[in-house]
Amino acid sequence: MRLTDFTSYADAQARFSRAALWDLVEGGRERLNIAHECVDRHPPERTAIRIAFADGRDEAWTFGEIAAWSSRFAHFLRREGVGAGERVAIFLEPSLPFYVALFGAMKAGAVAVPMFTLLGRDAIAARIDDCRPALALAGAPLEGVRTIVADDAFLAALRREPHTFEARTAASDMGMYQYTSGTTRALPEAVRHRHRAIVTVLIAALYATGVRPGDRFCCPSSPAWGHGLWHGTLGPLALGAEITAWSGRFDPERMLQVLESYRITNVSAAATHYRMMKNCGAAGRHRYGIEKLSFTGEPIDSDTAEFVERAFGQAARSMYGTTEVGVILGGYPGAADLPMKRGSLGKPMPGVEVAIRGADGTVSAARAAGEIVVRRGEEWFPTRDLGRADEEGFFYHAGRADDVIISAGWTMSAVEIEDALLRHPDVSEIAVIGVPDELRGQVVKAFVVSGRGPDGGRFEAELQAFARERLGQHEYPRQVAFVAELPKTPAGKVNRMALREREAAGADVGDGPCGRKSGRDPGDDGAPGREGAPVRTGGAPA
Repeated sequence: MRLTDFTSYADAQARFSRAALWDLVEGGRERLNIAHECVDRHPPERTAIRIAFADGRDEAWTFGEIAAWSSRFAHFLRREGVGAGERVAIFLEPSLPFYVALFGAMKAGAVAVPMFTLLGRDAIAARIDDCRPALALAGAPLEGVRTIVADDAFLAALRREPHTFEARTAASDMGMYQYTSGTTRALPEAVRHRHRAIVTVLIAALYATGVRPGDRFCCPSSPAWGHGLWHGTLGPLALGAEITAWSGRFDPERMLQVLESYRITNVSAAATHYRMMKNCGAAGRHRYGIEKLSFTGEPIDSDTAEFVERAFGQAARSMYGTTEVGVILGGYPGAADLPMKRGSLGKPMPGVEVAIRGADGTVSAARAAGEIVVRRGEEWFPTRDLGRADEEGFFYHAGRADDVIISAGWTMSAVEIEDALLRHPDVSEIAVIGVPDELRGQVVKAFVVSGRGPDGGRFEAELQAFARERLGQHEYPRQVAFVAELPKTPAGKVNRMALREREAAGADVGDGPCGRKSGRDPGDDGAPGREGAPVRTGGAPA
């Protein structure tokens, strides 16, 4: 029996081994190719990829069709003089040309480099200068690189190429570069993946998203980023699951229609996607057959978590990790013997050792608060996230290390304050940061997206009272700014760093067309807090 034959948490712990992962692929430790594992080896008549376009269009492609088109692109690259190890940049939304280029480049031994289509000119130029592609595939010509425009003429040209291609890469050959979703003003490091990485990502596919052959899997995240690329595309396809990708600007009502009409059984999305589906109010108009749900990217607030269970009949289980270390914690979707603890990150992936490192540098598998660390060889690798672990082995997130706010000796979690205020019916989105204060060192400032105005200070006071009632008398935003939208990273996470930078630069993000500002809490009593108060936890990023 293979690992895909088991779904329980107990079996995951008892039967997992690195050697057993290799039984799930055709390649070996010497010769292996990602495109072959994801596309070529599966029954050609089965549907591989469905694409839901934001404008209402749909496309579906079988494994055989993707195999043939990507083989044609591999021949095209060889004819164009693109050699093994050279980079092919892909500036496309999910579409037939995107998957043709992604898998065709790797078949040919080139390095595929998926790029986010909404990057600005400077960000594109920086990435092109960094990876120096031999060729780019895009919707329009790009500066500084030879560009093939992915139009009907391009597809017509591919039709003249042979429809089969034998991939002959070594498992250790470079297969893909992936740029992380940092701010677009600075160049994030390209993480370089060898073809054997497809075997490692199967751990997350099996236990963090719960993918099994036969699933109809949907991930609306962009394949330019790790979640949409590895966990939304490559991992599920390698296991022979049918995937649904999203193309264009995310529309929550259209997404709910897709979940019903495509008969999706397994969903993995960013917490923001679920929150948008909640806020659109259309979930009750559809019927769903969802069996497994996971989320990542940022904490999921309690109100949204409750909505997910009501609307879809399943709890959304966390998957947590970083680009550098991969997924290290998860909720094991589909494991009936592991009930999900609300607010937890789940438990360590099989074969992965995770712990909490305290301020004194000591490491423990169960402790109240500290930094989440993962063992790499003989060393503990820091994640720069704070958390705790309970006696049953569940981990909980307490925000990024720089998301902790210390005010007058009180230690507070931005994550928890956001979670509490998102329960207010008039709050659509919120971000909380610490801002300098002469008296307390820092105070909490909340940036609120709401259809309701400040009402001469009444709404601010209402939000402050709302937070104090649910948390503690000290845990509330002493400053509130109403904004039209929150800054987000290209991957859709709320970008608190951008808010902190604007505050440090003296920019008032609550003024002007983006929103309205309010001042300090008029009920400020100046009471100091307790030194070293524990940080409470919210949801779970990954």
